[in-house]
Amino acid sequence: MSYLQHFKLSEQPFRLTPDPDFIYWSKQHARAKAYMESTIWLADGFVVITGEIGSGKTTLLQSFLSEVEDNVVYAVVSQTQLTPTQFLQAVLTEFGFKPFNMRKVELLDMLNMFLIEQYSNGKKVVLIVDEAQNLSRKVLEEIRMISGIETHKEKVLRIILAGQPELRDKLDAPSLKQLVQRVRLRFHLLALDRRETEEYIKHRLAVGGREGDGLFTDGCFDIIYRFSGGVPRLINTLCDTALLCSFADEKASVDETDVLSAVDELNWKEHVSDTGIYEKLQQVQQRLPASASVTQVAVRSNGEVLSEHTFPLGRVIVGRSPDNEIYVKSKFVSRHHAQLVSDENGCVIEDLNSTNGLFLGAKQIKKYRLRDGDVVSLGVHELVYHDLRLTRQETGGPDADQVLGSDEADDQDSAVNEQ
Repeated sequence: MSYLQHFKLSEQPFRLTPDPDFIYWSKQHARAKAYMESTIWLADGFVVITGEIGSGKTTLLQSFLSEVEDNVVYAVVSQTQLTPTQFLQAVLTEFGFKPFNMRKVELLDMLNMFLIEQYSNGKKVVLIVDEAQNLSRKVLEEIRMISGIETHKEKVLRIILAGQPELRDKLDAPSLKQLVQRVRLRFHLLALDRRETEEYIKHRLAVGGREGDGLFTDGCFDIIYRFSGGVPRLINTLCDTALLCSFADEKASVDETDVLSAVDELNWKEHVSDTGIYEKLQQVQQRLPASASVTQVAVRSNGEVLSEHTFPLGRVIVGRSPDNEIYVKSKFVSRHHAQLVSDENGCVIEDLNSTNGLFLGAKQIKKYRLRDGDVVSLGVHELVYHDLRLTRQETGGPDADQVLGSDEADDQDSAVNEQ
């Protein structure tokens, strides 16, 4: 008897190979996928997704690709230790060409003609580069160049770069400033928190065919979180090993002793995050007053305020999909309708190619820097914007950097903006 039969599972719930069927949609994973999807809506879509090893980047990419429509043509390049010429060859090979024994100028001409042809046929072309942290500076510069290929109307290549945290550091180098200016969205996947870790385990067990809770006793989850740090791949490894330990002892469920036995077999120590960003953000947020938020948005319909939201520096999405930070349930609102980007100068709202658009009074707007008190219409709903920094100046309340000290405030702003 296998442990699948023993534990009444139909398939292995914690295998390490990426499988979109098992993906657990934490808020940040749903947001990262929404950012990937934005490359389809935006003619100049260029998104960078980073995360620790095992955080779920490849599974997210597979889930995204499994849902693309027929009018989308894509290439996935995951071998990234290449010269610029080899990279262009790899891209063209993914698009169905045999571009070998050709000079770089010929490769660029072939790619240019392919992109223009696809555009003429009503197709959208997406280039996805996985393990992008291994790309050389010269290849990244090549990506910047091809991202600028355009018709007389718009750019014709959408790009998603996915990689480990080193990619963030590489992109922040002064020599790549021009490339970063092309990037629309950057998002860093953090590890799951304690609650999400438990939900993740139960979700995978349910997809694996287990009916009802109880296969892992309640005491297991704290230990699993302590030793995995909430990293999905490490959770899978530890849970699978714990199942084997329990199966070997002919137990009906996994308890704390089985998890600790698995830890011993794996020779693991308690997990310490390589970046520490998640823990640092938690500590900072616990010390911040409500005034640390810089943007307030009220959602209004027929003069009635339906909800109010406050946000720190960074980017939020507005739309009718529940995974958005501002959820507006209306048939007149697109799934991902608009984005709000709060920075040190205020807040910019931008239409994400929505069906019904954004309006400031009677004027339709595409991208607009908001002023305090502005009312933006989307369908039958309105967004009322207020800059909370102006309110603090009027009342004499403290800003975030006054509460934390300038160094910690800078750290917080950097971490939030990268999400």
